[in-house]
Amino acid sequence: MSTKPITKSKIIKQGVVITANMEKTVVVEVERKYRHPIYHKIIKRNKKYKVHDPYGKARVGDEVEIAECRPVSKDKHWILANVLKSVN
Repeated sequence: MSTKPITKSKIIKQGVVITANMEKTVVVEVERKYRHPIYHKIIKRNKKYKVHDPYGKARVGDEVEIAECRPVSKDKHWILANVLKSVN
């Protein structure tokens, strides 16, 4: 009888790095689109997340993938998963 380890599914989002001035932290803006419940117009909403970047790979303008993780600090609950498109 084999047992598989139970892994918790993590939320993954894509966004653009807008600030990389801090050490080991970048600010990523994630855009989401949804339809208004009454008027049925497509609406864009942006949200900024502080993301833990331990190796300093992300630069301003990069398109990145972030994953939810345990709290790293007061504001950081996300970690850099992958750099999808680099500006340089």
